[in-house]
This record gives sequence, structure tokens and C-alpha cells, in this order.
Amino acid sequence: MIESLIITLLPVIFLIVLFGGGAVFRRRNIDMDGVAPIGTAVFISSKYAIVLLWVCMIFQSWGVRLSIFEIPEPARSIALLLFILGFLLLFAGRFEMGSSFRIGSPKEDTKLKVNGLFRFSRNPMYLGVYTTILASVVYTLNPILLAVCIFVIAVHHQIVLAEEQYLLRAFGEEYREYCAHVRRYI
Repeated sequence: MIESLIITLLPVIFLIVLFGGGAVFRRRNIDMDGVAPIGTAVFISSKYAIVLLWVCMIFQSWGVRLSIFEIPEPARSIALLLFILGFLLLFAGRFEMGSSFRIGSPKEDTKLKVNGLFRFSRNPMYLGVYTTILASVVYTLNPILLAVCIFVIAVHHQIVLAEEQYLLRAFGEEYREYCAHVRRYI
């Protein structure tokens, strides 16, 4: 029961923070919805696919079997730890981004974030997404969800590469110097 509550509450709270933050941004005349750095349909479908993977893990935790395999207890435990770790990265990255956070590339000037988690990873939120969706696959051991996970990671890596080009244009040498000292993911 506690496991199911944790698995349910983490994505629900994150989505509330994400969309609640969007409402706060709109009141401050900031458009949290940036420009899709890759094809809009692929960009949006990958975002919904993340939520789908989280929902599948939630269903599995509440007893809806999504796998043809029996999930070994160690796999469930590892998946739960990865899920929690991933959401810690998502929450920390979101709050550290502050008003520079966008879903996509910003339409206006923002600040380059290089402190906190961003001292260790240029993309801690993407790392958090990857961790949570991998956890969902391990937790369900569903081959269809594995395919969805691979799709999301492939698309989001392309998003990261496109965003890096944007950041290079926006911040120039400052971003180039940052990239020389901090790795893309880990």
C-alpha cells in the first residue's frame, strides 16, 4: 500500500508542480511553453509517452498486471528506488531552473543554470526522466513499455542535442566553457 502510494504520488505531485508552475508563469507574463526544438508531433507524443509509462507503473503497483512475467522482488525494489531517485532529480532540477524552466526552447531570454545539480549534469531533468521511465519498465517487465521507453529516450536525446544548439547560440562562449567542464548527462 505504501509502495503504491509513493509510486502514485510522485508523478501526480510533479505534474501539479509542473502545470501549477505554468499558471504562475502565465501570471508573470512568462510563457512556460517554449518552442519544440524538434518536430512538434514527435516532441509532444514523447512527453505524453512519459506520462503513459508512469501511469503503467502506477497501475502495476495497484495490482493491474501489465506483464506476462512474474516480477522478482529485487527488480521491484530496484525499480522503486530508481523511480524515487528519478523524481528527486526532476523536482530538484525543476526548482533549480526557476523562471528559466521551459517545455522546449525558450521564446525569450533566460539565464544559463550552472549551479546545484547543474554542476554535475547539464541535463539533470532529462536524466530524471530517463531514470523514472527505466524504472517503469523494470517494474512492469512489459516488452511494449520497453519499446515506448526506447522511443522516449531516443527522442529526448534528440531534444537535448537541439537544445544544446539553442544554448550555444544564446550563451556562446559561456555555454561552451560550461560544456567543457560538465558532461551532458553524468
